[in-house]
Parts: sequence; C-alpha cells; structure tokens
Amino acid sequence: MSAPTATAPTGRRSEGRVRKPLLYVIASLGLLVMAAPLLWMALSAFKTKKDLTASPPVWLPSQWTLSNFSELLDQLDMPLYFMNSLIVAVLVTVSNLLFCSMVGYALAKLDFTGRSKVFGVVLIALMVPGNLLILPLYVLMNRLGLIDTYAGLVLPFAAGAFGVFLMRQFMQSVPDELLEAARIDGAGEWYIFFRIVLPLVRPALATLAIFTFLGSWNNFVWPLIATNDPGKYTLPVALATFANDPNRTIAGGNGMLMAGSLLVVLPVLVVFIALQRHFTQGIATAGLK
Repeated sequence: MSAPTATAPTGRRSEGRVRKPLLYVIASLGLLVMAAPLLWMALSAFKTKKDLTASPPVWLPSQWTLSNFSELLDQLDMPLYFMNSLIVAVLVTVSNLLFCSMVGYALAKLDFTGRSKVFGVVLIALMVPGNLLILPLYVLMNRLGLIDTYAGLVLPFAAGAFGVFLMRQFMQSVPDELLEAARIDGAGEWYIFFRIVLPLVRPALATLAIFTFLGSWNNFVWPLIATNDPGKYTLPVALATFANDPNRTIAGGNGMLMAGSLLVVLPVLVVFIALQRHFTQGIATAGLK
C-alpha cells in the first residue's frame, strides 16, 4: 500500500521538472518576440545609412555612429519638443495622482448621499471609448480659448475613470478602525488622507503613475488635434510630422526616425525602472484581492 503513495509525489516532481523548463522556454520566446522591435529600433539608431539599407537586413551595426542623433538635433528642435512632452506628462500624472486618489478616498471611505451612483458613473465612463470624446473635448477647449496651450493639453486628462477605480479599490483595503481611531484623536479628513491613507497605498500610486505617465507621454491623437503651433508640439507629434516630410529621406532617412523613437522611449523606461518595485508590489497586492 505504501508503494503507490511513494511514487505519486515522485511522478509529480518529475512532471514539474519537465514543465518548468518548458514554461521558461515559452516565456523567453514571448519576451523575444515583444522585445525584438524595440531592440531593432535601438540598434538602428546607431547604424549608418549603408547598414539601414542593407539587404538582407543586419542586426548589429558594422560601424557604430551618433550621426543620426546629431542630424536629428539639427533638423528638429528636440529639446523644445522633449520639454513639451515632459511638462504635459508630469502635469497630467501629478493631477491624476491627486484628484483620482481624492475621489477614490471619498468613494471608499466617506459615507455621503449618492455615493453608489457616483461610482456607477465612473464604471460607465470606463466603458466609453476615448475616441468618442475627442470632438466634444476639442469644442470645449476651443470655446475656452485653450487650443495651443499647455492647459488645453493637460486639463482633458487631469483625472481619469481608471485612476479613480484603481484608487477606490485599493483604499477599500485600508482598515476602517485605523481611520476611526485617527478621528477620535481629533485628526481631520485632510490629515487622515495625506498622512495616513496615501502612505498606505503607495503601490497603487506608483502603478497609477506609471500607466498615466506612459499614456500621456505616448499620446498622439489629442496633441495633434489640440496644437496648431509647432512650438507646442510634443515628441510623438513632432516625429510624425517629420516622418511625413518629403525631405526626410534627403535629410537623414529612417536612421533619424529610429534615433528620435529611442529618445521617446528612454524616459518611459527610466520611470518604470524607478517605480518598478512599487509597481510589482501593487500588482501582487491586486492579485491577492
């Protein structure tokens, strides 16, 4: 009777030894497929024109060069476009962290009339495609005189339904007894919100910051519509305009576009690496819920 019970765990262990390497191989192949375009772009930014037009294509540059970056800086005012993107992305991210956490706290921890209806409106807003809002947003910003301004680029995205939903779900995990104890000690709601609740939901704040910064930094449609002045172009709009320039092939070709795309991606990678620990902790916490 003991033999079958002894072989069963052994069979499971051997099966686990086979499955684990197989999962690693599948995950590695998936990572390679997703990372291949990014790796190609990064390597192409340092290629010469000869390597870019080689047939068959070559992955590694035969001669590393920074000429694509220097030519790009000569053709486009990259510092201006970079600052425009940075200002808009930072303002949108900070405003979302503040307003979404405030609304999420109210929906999670404050008892007021119509709270469930407000949360229902947030859920409905999550189901509305963002492209449907472009026309009314443009009409509103135009009537307010905010076209070609930073305010016109920031205000439509100062708070989002996803951020409110995320913060509300996380703040529900904060113990009510902790907040009640703070109120008994005389703490006001602002003190409780900023000094007690926000430090407890830092993983959620980091997660929201990454998603918001990434979405704002890569946003193309709204900055394209809301800006007519080249001085207010963000990096994606400036690169797209440059890509459609008929003189681009004479000026530097695809190498300059690859260099510009690499400059667009780098800030996002820096933000993700800086907040990676909090981001993974937030995802793990959400999974436990």
